[in-house]
Amino acid sequence: MIRHALPGLVATIGFLATLGSAPAQTRHDSTAPIDFSANAIELQDRANRAVLTGGVTIRQSTMTLTADRVVVAYVGQITEGASPQASRMDATGNVTVTRPDQTAKSRFAVYDVNRRVVTMIGGVQLTQGANTLTGGRLSIDLDTGRATIDGSGVGTTRAPDGTVQQSGGRVTGRFSVPKRN
Repeated sequence: MIRHALPGLVATIGFLATLGSAPAQTRHDSTAPIDFSANAIELQDRANRAVLTGGVTIRQSTMTLTADRVVVAYVGQITEGASPQASRMDATGNVTVTRPDQTAKSRFAVYDVNRRVVTMIGGVQLTQGANTLTGGRLSIDLDTGRATIDGSGVGTTRAPDGTVQQSGGRVTGRFSVPKRN
């Protein structure tokens, strides 16, 4: 009996190592320019921020963030010849972060450009291939590729079918099992 369970246990531990906390297959270039598109933009120059609304898409290297609304905080002034630099992005509503090997969805996300960390909160769902993890909070370190998901105090998760469920603040998941020849 133990012999039959061992391959499944090894596969599960292997998946946890690759999805939950190990480096991603590709390294993110967090020094690449950040491009965006949106239905509307409101520049709030005195507050050093820009508010992007309506089908917002932000791309940096191989990472794409989409949301209903994104507030971009920047340093420097928008003047002729000057180039302000984004320091933080707060995304709300139908947030999706896509990288070559993973897709994550949540209600909110913060991209701390200086620390090179994306934090997603509320009904988080992380998918890699046929494997899915859900939880309350996801943190992605773009320099190392490490993704860490926890139940957090939020207590809700997004099921594989997209519905939000109560999880009691726990991480849940579904692992695919390799077919046996």
